[in-house]
Amino acid sequence: MIEKSSSSLEKTILVGIITLKQSKKVLDEYLEELSFLTTTAGGQVIKRFTQKMDSPDPKLFLGKGKMEELASYIKRKEINSVIFDDELSPAQQLNIEKFLKCKIIDRTGLILDIFAQRAKTSYARNQVELAQYQYILPRLKGLWTHLERQKGGIGMRGPGETEIETDRRIVRNKITLLKKKLVSIDKQMSTQRGNRGSLVRVSLVGYTNVGKSTLMNSLTKANVFAEDKLFATLDTTVRKVVVENMPFLLTDTVGFIRKLPTQLIDSFKSTLSEINEADLLIHVIDISHPNYEDHISSVNFILSEIEAHQKPILMVFNKTDKYFNDKDEIKDVFDIEYEDRSLEKLKFKLIKEYHDRSYFISALNKTDINNLKKELYKKVREIHITRFPYNAFLYPDIS
Repeated sequence: MIEKSSSSLEKTILVGIITLKQSKKVLDEYLEELSFLTTTAGGQVIKRFTQKMDSPDPKLFLGKGKMEELASYIKRKEINSVIFDDELSPAQQLNIEKFLKCKIIDRTGLILDIFAQRAKTSYARNQVELAQYQYILPRLKGLWTHLERQKGGIGMRGPGETEIETDRRIVRNKITLLKKKLVSIDKQMSTQRGNRGSLVRVSLVGYTNVGKSTLMNSLTKANVFAEDKLFATLDTTVRKVVVENMPFLLTDTVGFIRKLPTQLIDSFKSTLSEINEADLLIHVIDISHPNYEDHISSVNFILSEIEAHQKPILMVFNKTDKYFNDKDEIKDVFDIEYEDRSLEKLKFKLIKEYHDRSYFISALNKTDINNLKKELYKKVREIHITRFPYNAFLYPDIS
């Protein structure tokens, strides 16, 4: 993807609301993440607008006064797009677009756009395209008008970009065709998984941009694409790993995110089936991120959604090299003075919480990778000799 200069980036503003269920602190965290998503998609965030409301307005999402303030700012600053942190209903999206007279994108649409940019293989592209069509089908009336004038930038790449289709029947036919394609590819992938034999399967899971691909490269010496951007990896990568003399399969999967669109969970069910079929999960967490606890909760929620939450899990806290590197930006982890908030104290807290399942590493610098490998050997050995007890003599107990 060609990097854009700051002058050519699409000028955007972000919008969110403070409600009875969503405090200002939580909204600020969501908007910070939305800003990162916008930058990843190729936009430049100019300003953030927030409003305190009991619940979103069913017509315009925001109050009319705030909408008039937005419209004035958009006209004055020549803003290209307005991005809402919550998913808008088709009616809200159409009404807001008429009111503000610019491109309106919600969080779901933005994430779908990033997935469209990142999809490399035909399978991933088909999955994303299916999710996009399912998203835009109820929004046809409003979406096709801004797609007609779209010249690039963020917001629904892919379907509708080269040909404007106003007939819902055509869109439904495309959804049906994509589903058939994915079923066919699913069968091939299922056969491939079946052909992997009796090797123990381990899957890397975690929030987006926590370093799963970097960890896979450290463990396997594979050359998996890794980048400091959200959703750098969409396609599932499987590599054979040998620790000591124990072989097993390691899978890198798509990263999760808060408010992950339902369409994507449904479309990526096959990709996520790699997690379902895993014998052991490695939950990778960015320990340097101030909201790492929320990230853990989000991943656990999606694991429960795909019924994989009961599997054995190793909690691997990554990026220890970045922990507290920036004293001004990092948020409090403990309600005590900064000098008491050391990495060692945090480790003690997490080990107490997760018992012997917690490991602390820097995948980039390969810090403490050997300790993790030893634990992987023990866990994989336990699973293997449970299946094949007569192989126990081949793999000595190193505990």
